[in-house]
Amino acid sequence: MAANMKVKEKVAKKQTLCGALMLIEALKAENVKVIFGYPGGAVLPIYDKLYESGVFHVLTRHEQGAIHAAEGYARISGKPGVVIATSGPGATNIVTGLTDAMMDSIPLVVFTGQVASSVIGSDAFQEADVLGITMPITKHSYQVRDVQELPKIIKEAFHIATTGRPGPVLIDIPKDMSVAEAEFDYEQDVQLPGYQPTTKPNHLQIRKLVEAVSQAKRPVILAGAGVLHANAHEQLKQYAEQQNIPVIHTLLGLGGFPADHPLFLGMAGMHGTYTANMALYECDLLINIGARFDDRVTGNLAHFAPKATVAHIDIDPAEIGKNVPTKIPIVGDAKEALMQLIEQNGKRPDVSEWLKQLNEWKREYPLMYKHEPGVLKPQRLIELIHEYTNGEAVVTTDVGQHQMWVAQYYKFKRPHRWVTSGGLGTMGFGLPAAIGAQLAQPEATVVSIVGDGGFQMTLQELSVIQELNLPIKIVIVNNQALGMVRQWQEIFYEKRYSHSLIPNQPDFVRLAEAYGMKAMRATTEEEAEYVLKEAFATNAPVLLDFHVHPGENVYPMVAPGKGLHEMVGVKW
Repeated sequence: MAANMKVKEKVAKKQTLCGALMLIEALKAENVKVIFGYPGGAVLPIYDKLYESGVFHVLTRHEQGAIHAAEGYARISGKPGVVIATSGPGATNIVTGLTDAMMDSIPLVVFTGQVASSVIGSDAFQEADVLGITMPITKHSYQVRDVQELPKIIKEAFHIATTGRPGPVLIDIPKDMSVAEAEFDYEQDVQLPGYQPTTKPNHLQIRKLVEAVSQAKRPVILAGAGVLHANAHEQLKQYAEQQNIPVIHTLLGLGGFPADHPLFLGMAGMHGTYTANMALYECDLLINIGARFDDRVTGNLAHFAPKATVAHIDIDPAEIGKNVPTKIPIVGDAKEALMQLIEQNGKRPDVSEWLKQLNEWKREYPLMYKHEPGVLKPQRLIELIHEYTNGEAVVTTDVGQHQMWVAQYYKFKRPHRWVTSGGLGTMGFGLPAAIGAQLAQPEATVVSIVGDGGFQMTLQELSVIQELNLPIKIVIVNNQALGMVRQWQEIFYEKRYSHSLIPNQPDFVRLAEAYGMKAMRATTEEEAEYVLKEAFATNAPVLLDFHVHPGENVYPMVAPGKGLHEMVGVKW
């Protein structure tokens, strides 16, 4: 009887809808709270149905802004970001964001319009081969050829984007598929025999790692963004404390382990701390949890962890052994693996001498910079922002020197507070990402720290911030240069500053005021303290233009081709 009632209820839910309405009903079924997009001819049927749908849509001022905002939303909310763009240039404008999300494992579901099915392949107006363009930079991509398949495709897309290693999924919808009608059935289960991510780690491999830990003298954990994607931060802390193993973060892993914890060694890599990099060089057991051994983390692979047995826990088997030979591979979800390791409660290694050495390095080689009277140092600016926000803000950045200074000097104590572009290194990311982050956590203090170069790539999104009255604090670290490019030219190209200096800047304060936004400027530490205090006391968007020392460089630094133990700029 109960089974018959369920069948009748399911039949009752079926109804005939056009493709555009199917899309909207599917989004509601997936509990989507916000869409980021930009309309155009091929998606007009969809936007027409959005008009009275009740679904909150953010009209960004460029499609790149839409997809970066969706990335920021996904990173902070843990839910997939949703984007709609029209065909042709609308679709090609999101390519950078798709690549960014693919490299950093960000769950997105992206809908692009397409010309009508009857003219695909004829070079019709605003036609582009979106599948061909995006296939290498998405986790999966679809083109709808039968409107009856649309509900199934959307359900699969959300499943693929959010399971296993997260990533972007694209659905290309020809215009006629938006108006064609069919029966809408969103109750069907996802059936993907060829896609079955392994989440439960192999017990024997877990036992091998437990045994390796018990015998180690110099173990270290390298924790990446996989810890955050798995919401395994509590388990990471519990395991590290249980076994007394120090923890290092990758750039994207920051926040997964409290920065003020005595076992935390800092960020590793090209601009990592001396202690973190030397720990990777001297360790005898390296436990990688959810990191992909990126070249900016490892430096010269010939010198990476040369004395270590390497264990690698990752949801994506393709990452294990890809760059670094791995003796103990563990395929599975980071939280599941850590829970099993905690449950095993293996013999605690004797690391007393190891911790003594690490603490000596911490004391002798801390992050440092020179204070100069009357000059605002960018490192001090980040320290001030940390102080005024008590380290609790959601921080987004662009890419470059300011990004590295934030990673070094903003001490993240909690997860899901750090939004940056890691693998792709996308300038222009920070400002639109802050929009998504603020919408994901309306009560949070959101600070977008950007360079004067990257800010000018997506500054049109100031209009969205003002329109929605999002209380984002926009911090421009203004050194009148493409800072990291200038630094490399100084160090490696004999100070031949080829097109990296930008002395002719707009007045950013007046620019923000033109958008109807409060704005202030500071050139000294004293002025910086004053404007920061005023900005954080304001429950509205504020732009702050900080003129910092133009010749400051990011140190420590591991030069290309060098090992992590060959850092420069460790001590003055």
